[in-house]
Amino acid sequence: MAKSDGFCNRAEAYEAHDDRPLSPEGGETIGDVIVRRYSRRDMMRGTLGVAAATVLFGPSALAAREASATGIEKDRFDFEEVAAGVDGTHHVAPGYRAQILLRWGDPLFPDSPAFDPLRQSAAAQLKQFGYNNDYIAFFPLGTDGGCALLCINHEYTNEEVMFPGLIRQDLVCFPDMTAELVEIEMAAHGVSIVEIAQEGDNWRPMLDSKYNRRISPLTTTMTADGPAAGHDRLKTSVDLSGKSILGTLNNCAGGQTTWGTYLTAEENFHGYFWSDACGEGRKAPEGLGGTQAKSYARYGVPGLWQAWGKFVDRFNVDKEANEPNRFGWIVEIDPFDPASVPVKHTALGRFRHEGAECIVNKDGRVVIYSGDDGRFEYVYRFVTDGRYDPDDRAANRRLLSSGTLSVARFRDDGQVEWLPLLFGQGPLTEANGFSSQADVVIDARLAADVLGATRMDRPEDVQPNPANGRVYVMLTNNKERPAGEEDTANPRPDNLFGHIIEMAPPDGDHAGDTFSWEVLVRCGDPAVAAVGALWNPATSDNGWFACPDNAAVDAEGRLWISTDQGDPWPTGRADGLYALETEGGRRRTSKLFFRCPVGGEMCGPCFTPDGETLFVAVQHPGTDGTDKYKGFERASTFADPATRWPDFDPHTPPRPSVLVITTMGGGKIA
Repeated sequence: MAKSDGFCNRAEAYEAHDDRPLSPEGGETIGDVIVRRYSRRDMMRGTLGVAAATVLFGPSALAAREASATGIEKDRFDFEEVAAGVDGTHHVAPGYRAQILLRWGDPLFPDSPAFDPLRQSAAAQLKQFGYNNDYIAFFPLGTDGGCALLCINHEYTNEEVMFPGLIRQDLVCFPDMTAELVEIEMAAHGVSIVEIAQEGDNWRPMLDSKYNRRISPLTTTMTADGPAAGHDRLKTSVDLSGKSILGTLNNCAGGQTTWGTYLTAEENFHGYFWSDACGEGRKAPEGLGGTQAKSYARYGVPGLWQAWGKFVDRFNVDKEANEPNRFGWIVEIDPFDPASVPVKHTALGRFRHEGAECIVNKDGRVVIYSGDDGRFEYVYRFVTDGRYDPDDRAANRRLLSSGTLSVARFRDDGQVEWLPLLFGQGPLTEANGFSSQADVVIDARLAADVLGATRMDRPEDVQPNPANGRVYVMLTNNKERPAGEEDTANPRPDNLFGHIIEMAPPDGDHAGDTFSWEVLVRCGDPAVAAVGALWNPATSDNGWFACPDNAAVDAEGRLWISTDQGDPWPTGRADGLYALETEGGRRRTSKLFFRCPVGGEMCGPCFTPDGETLFVAVQHPGTDGTDKYKGFERASTFADPATRWPDFDPHTPPRPSVLVITTMGGGKIA
């Protein structure tokens, strides 16, 4: 394949921005902290010795070894594991059924046109289920649990398997992209809200529901609140108010509020922006002030992952320099009011939000955790000023408008210190480039830099567990961690596998200034000593995983992990959904419950409140790393018969899908 000039392709942009850390190199990394906290010899063993494990992780480590030997402790995840591997379809644990509920292009309304991948249009796509489904949220309707609303993110598009006749466009500077195709892509982004009903063991979408809605960057007007709303840096030539924003994009994970609203997280927004200067050596656009140029560099703008700015002026930073500042936020949507205007809450900060997981603190304030999905980026927490009122939904809708955003510093004494991002406090002053709280939240990354937050190994979901009061941080990988920041016990200067950190708020106070922390698991194959993996010895060869991404907690307080290895997949096996024990003698034991088809990422695990139904999203089947596997050694395209999961029509491309998993014969999952 011909290589384009300059940096006009997603792969090179990724190398230039995402593979290269954008946070300052002088900051302390989580590798530095782990190295000081655990000894070289212990880490080299891959799994710690009994005595050391007992000292470092408490009696549960010793109990785990004893329980696995005696078989005394009951497995809370009572299912037979799926075999790890790779093929062209999905697999679920024996005794469970996995059925497709919604696929890209499925109708959402009575007048939705039939899906025709050979004759797509933006108008049709706006009435159909969007592309690359990610986070899923379940909102019950009524009390019997038989009807509900699903909210589903649509993160991005893959043109090579979406449109006939196209190869991957970012690799060749988008020669085949047109204004019409870009408009279809925009219509396929955003959020779908759809009512579903249970009929026996099945669920189905209700096309005539008054709640059904498609939210997109093409047509949906949103507002902004908080400290950056109306600021000059959010104003554009078509929005002099700085509060009226068209759409949302790259919606990755999210969250659900206690008052029944949906939070969707804008992640890799930088990739949608274009500059005509980028073909001349990827220099910044001319005429930018120092603050804007510094901000662009820190966020990787323009990223050129898509061709939108080639045809739509607001995504060309040469024409609308402030448009990037209007993305990278947490958006609140009321799924029960299809006429409601979504709100971008600027108080929660602007960065590449992976998610926005919520918990009501014991004092009534609402706490939201979020990871910034980039190598050497940060973990954040937001605590509302106001308190949750179960009798005043309207007041609750204003809770996210004001509060304190903090960033985590992981100390080597096993404590997490939360550093407030408040203008005028500490170094967050005009001397360091911040003129107001608006500047602090718009440039949250720069603010976290000067506060000295810990540079993490690509933070993804940060999941609080209301059952045990602890918080789980998914750290998916970091191949850019340099040698010397860790020892041979954690030999990951090229950290392909990731790990999970468990944080414990003091006395269950999620607004506390400091938490305690420890490494729950270090991912990778425990049979390979050089990997330095940490699992309970009861974890089978099928149960270990790499690259934790999303997390969910079921009604029984058990933790589930979905994975996203990207390309190439470091394990040589497909992504999936894993049950991970966090308690007792089986702590750190993982089991594989669901396996994706080749090239697919596992997203959005979501349980119904009764624990009897699990929804999962298979994103981009047949793409990431597919050509690395035996039998699939070719680039995926629209017409490749090996990547048409789960269809076999020669005119049907692979379709990202939401599946519903239930127990054969009824009952709770696992």
